[in-house]
Amino acid sequence: MSVLLPKVVFSSPPHQRIGACRARSLSLLAALGMALLILNPLHTAHAASRLKDLVDFQGVRDNMLVGYGLVVGLNGTGDSLTNAPFTERSMIGMLERLGINSSGDFNTIKTKNVAAVMVTATLPPFAAQGSRIDVTIGTMGDAKSLQGGVLLVTPLQGADGEVYAVAQGTISSGYSAGGSSGTTVTKGVPTSGRISDGAIVEREVPFHLADLGSMRLSLRNPDFTTAERIADVINKHLKSKVADAIDSATVKIQVPDAKRNDVVGLMTDIEQLTVVPDQVARVVIDEQSGVIVMGENVHINTVAIAQGNLTIKITETPQVSQPGPLSEGGSTVVVPRTEISVDENKDAKLALLHSGVSLQELVQSLNALGIGPRDMISILQSVKAAGALQADLELM
Repeated sequence: MSVLLPKVVFSSPPHQRIGACRARSLSLLAALGMALLILNPLHTAHAASRLKDLVDFQGVRDNMLVGYGLVVGLNGTGDSLTNAPFTERSMIGMLERLGINSSGDFNTIKTKNVAAVMVTATLPPFAAQGSRIDVTIGTMGDAKSLQGGVLLVTPLQGADGEVYAVAQGTISSGYSAGGSSGTTVTKGVPTSGRISDGAIVEREVPFHLADLGSMRLSLRNPDFTTAERIADVINKHLKSKVADAIDSATVKIQVPDAKRNDVVGLMTDIEQLTVVPDQVARVVIDEQSGVIVMGENVHINTVAIAQGNLTIKITETPQVSQPGPLSEGGSTVVVPRTEISVDENKDAKLALLHSGVSLQELVQSLNALGIGPRDMISILQSVKAAGALQADLELM
């Protein structure tokens, strides 16, 4: 039995083959390095943000809607009509509109399956007639839960008093269950709920983009430097001076003649432009939770910081004092014994922070002193009071 082995043909000497393999490896590493450079842009590119995330187009906005309605079908968790008279009046008015005579005696109504609620919704911009929006429902009376309830037809009005949507549907809410012993289990908030696509838009908010000769951009975080940068990047993109920073919160754009019939396309191009936003140096402190947030532009002047702790511990140890075996008229008494100890942290150091210290150096210096968040809050407040902290100190 014979075995045929494949013939191996070398087209070049071994040392040339090894050199070629090394050259291919180096080429592969170079290509991989170039790919990493492409996938990891400079730090400034990471800091840049789209205008879509920084500004809002004036006129393109949401509108708040609100309405009053009734929820029926509750399993005994509705309003008590004696404690919520508006629920009873609303129910009587609803029955009369449906053709049920209210001349009878309605004082005998004892139902607890009805609840008066407030219905809120947000009408998005350019919502067309017939489209659906979500609604949120909350109780007004002493109803215990809206679980399983059905919202009856509820008109939703805007700030101008006009009806823009009508809501109706089955409510999705939390639940609460309990026993006779008083143990309860609650998930979510049973007295509020939501209906997805529960309202139909009946009226549109008139706003025509094609008729705009100019647009205004409203900065979500007003800043003069950011507003000027936004105007510059728009002018460079459109290759003409059409954008001007009016103030720290507004940038005005004149619609170019070439974009008169394509305002939406112009807005799309503007939204995708990137700008590095500037911000005021600020230190935000939440004293309740001990959270400290500092911006990158926080700097301090030359200042010396020392932190030490003085702990006084008082311990009361009652001791029993008994009379001697042959004593007469003695009694057993409890005598308090008090111990007082003073512990002063002698390892506290004095740290010197020079002028122009950055955020990283400030944090490293404070951490080197072994300072916790609570003590750091007091130190930052003291540094600000000394006039050495060049930042706004905001307490929450």
